[in-house]
Amino acid sequence: MTAPRDRDPRRLPGPAGPRGDGRPRQGVPRRTGDARPAPRRSAAARPGQPRRPGNAAQPLRLGSPRPRLRLISLGLTLVMLIFVVRLLQVQAVDADAYAAKANVNRYIPVTLAAERGSITDRDGVDLATTVDAYDITAAPDLLTPKTAKVDDAPRQAAALLAPILGEDQAALERKLTANPKSQYVVLARQQSPQVWNQIKDLKSALSDAAAKGKGVNVLAGVNREAHSKRVYPNGDLAAGVLGFVDAEGHGAAGVERELNKQLAGKDGKRVYAQSGGRQVPTGDVKEQPAVPGSDVELTIDRDIQWAAQSAISEQVKKSRADRGYVIVQDTRTGQILALANAPGFDPNDISDANADVLGNAALSDAYEPGSVSKLMSMAAVLEEGAATWDTHVVVPNRLPRADRAFADDIDHPTWYLTLNGVLAKSSNIGTILATEQLGKNQKEADRILYSYLRKFGLGSYTGLGFPGETRGILARPEKWSASQQYTIPFGQGLSLNAVQAASVYSTIANGGERVQPSLVRGTKDSGGRFTATPDPKRTRVVSEKTAKTLAAMLESVVDNQQGTGTRAKIPGYRVAGKTGTSNRVDPKTGRYRGYTASFAGFAPADQPRVTVYCAVQNPTKGSYFGGQVCGPVFKQVMEFSLKTLQVAPSGKRAARLPVSYDPSP
Repeated sequence: MTAPRDRDPRRLPGPAGPRGDGRPRQGVPRRTGDARPAPRRSAAARPGQPRRPGNAAQPLRLGSPRPRLRLISLGLTLVMLIFVVRLLQVQAVDADAYAAKANVNRYIPVTLAAERGSITDRDGVDLATTVDAYDITAAPDLLTPKTAKVDDAPRQAAALLAPILGEDQAALERKLTANPKSQYVVLARQQSPQVWNQIKDLKSALSDAAAKGKGVNVLAGVNREAHSKRVYPNGDLAAGVLGFVDAEGHGAAGVERELNKQLAGKDGKRVYAQSGGRQVPTGDVKEQPAVPGSDVELTIDRDIQWAAQSAISEQVKKSRADRGYVIVQDTRTGQILALANAPGFDPNDISDANADVLGNAALSDAYEPGSVSKLMSMAAVLEEGAATWDTHVVVPNRLPRADRAFADDIDHPTWYLTLNGVLAKSSNIGTILATEQLGKNQKEADRILYSYLRKFGLGSYTGLGFPGETRGILARPEKWSASQQYTIPFGQGLSLNAVQAASVYSTIANGGERVQPSLVRGTKDSGGRFTATPDPKRTRVVSEKTAKTLAAMLESVVDNQQGTGTRAKIPGYRVAGKTGTSNRVDPKTGRYRGYTASFAGFAPADQPRVTVYCAVQNPTKGSYFGGQVCGPVFKQVMEFSLKTLQVAPSGKRAARLPVSYDPSP
C-alpha cells in the first residue's frame, strides 16, 4: 500500500468544508501569526484530491488576438476586392455587352411602314391607293429549345400559323429554323387585319395557358408590321401607266417604279419592352415616326382613258392582232390624257399575267411608223421652200431608185397630183420626189430631212422618263443605205414609239412648236402642299404658216373623197389626220412579217385641242390598212374626248385644197 501523503505542515487542520475540500469554513479565524496565504490550487487539481509533492501550480496565459484580427481583416478585404472588381467589370468594362444580354428577348423592334402615296388622275380620282395590311413576322431566337423551353417550338408555331396564313407548314418551319439567332424573319406579307386578329387571339390564349403552367406560348415571338396593301380600284384601267408594286411593296413598273421614292415615303421604327409576347404597359418605348409618301397626280383623264382602252381592246380582238395602243394628248400643253395598251393586265393580281404585257408597249415598242411619218417630210419640204401645197407632182406607177423600183400601195396609172394630193393619197413615190428637192444632191437632201426628224423628237426620249422607254432608231444620214435614202421619207427604215408619233402631230396642231410630252401634273405631300411639275420644254420646229398649211393638207386626207382617212370623219368637227400602213419587223425573227396599221390626227383642225394616235400591230383578220383598222378607233376616241372636254364644234367649213390637177395644156 502506498503511504498516505503528508499534510502540508503549514496548513492548520480544521474541519472540512461543506464540499469536503479541506477549505476552512467561513467565519473560522486563522491562527495568529499565520500571515502567509495558502498557495493557489492548480486548475488541474480535482476537488478532494491531495496534491502531489513537487507539482507547483502554473498561471493561465491567453494568446494575443491581434493576429487573428489581421487574418480576418485580410480575408474580408480580399472578398470585398473581388466584389469591387466584378462590379467594375459588369458596370464599366463589359457594361454594353451585359446590357445587350439583358435586353435579349425583352425589347422588340418593329418597323413602322410609311403609308404609300396615292396615284390619281387629273381630277383627283384614285387610280392607285392603299388599304390596311400587315406583314406577319417572327423572332426565331425566341423559339430555340433553350429560350422556349421546348424542343419543337418552331414546328408547333408553324402548325398553328399555316392554316391562318394559308401557307405551307413545312415552308414556315424552314423560315423559323433557317437562322436560329435571328430576331426577325417575314412569314407572310400583305395579310388582312382579320388574319392578324386571329393570330393575336391565339397568342393571348397561349400566353394565358402558359401563365397557369399549361404549356408554352410558342407564338410569343410572332408579331406584325403594318405594310399597307396596294389596291387599284379600276382594275386594268391604265395598268400600263400605273405599273404595280412587288411583294416588298416597292414599285416594279410604270409610275409606281418611276416615282417610287416620292410615293414610298420613309419608314419609321418603334422599339418596346415585351414579356411573354405582350407589350409591357410601363416599359420603355422608343418611336421614330414614319413619313408618309406623297400623292402623285397624273395628267390622265380617267374617262378618256377608259374610252381609249375600250376602243383599242375591241379592235385588237376584232383584228386578231398582237397588240395595239392609243395615245390622247392635249395639243396645247403636251399633257397625256390617255395612254392605253391592249392587251393589258390587272395590277391587283399579276400572278397569271403574261410577262409580255406587264410593261407599257406604247413606250417600249419601237416600230416603223409608215405613212404617218410623211407629215414630217412634207413639213421639211414646205419649211425649206422646196415646194408649196399646190406644187404639181407627176406620180408614175413605179419609180426606179437605187437598186429597186418603188411603188405605192396600189397599182395605178400615172397620177397628176398636187403636193396636197400626194399627202391625201399617201403616195410613196410622190413623197420621194418631193423630198429630193430639199437639196442640190441626195446627200444634202438627206441631211436636211434628218435635221427635221430630230426636231420632231425622233431618236430621242420623249421626256416622260418612263421605265423601259425606247427612243427608237434613227441612224445618221451618212449611214443611210442606198434604199434608206428613199424609204425613210415615207416612214420605213426608221422606228419610233407611239408617244413620239402622237407628239409629231401635236407639234403641227400647236402651230409648229413642239411641247415635250408630260404624264405627271405634280405631287402633294402629307401636309397637303401641291408641287406642280416644271413647265415642259418647248421647241420651235416649223413656222406657224407651215403648220397651218399642213393642217389644211391633213384635212384633205379625211374630208376629200380621194383621201385615205375618210372613216375618221366626225360630224360637226373639222378633223386633220393621216393614215399609216407599214411593213412590220417581227421582233422574234428580225424579218418583215405582217403590218402595222395606224392613224394619227387632231381636232378641231381650225382650233386644235386634242391629238389622238392609234396603232395596231400585226392585224391578221380583215383589213390591215391604217384607215380601215385604226380610222374607226380614232373617230370613237376623238369624239368621246371632244365631248368630255366640252370642246365646241367647228364654226367654219374646211377650205378644200385640190388633190389633183389637169395636166392638159
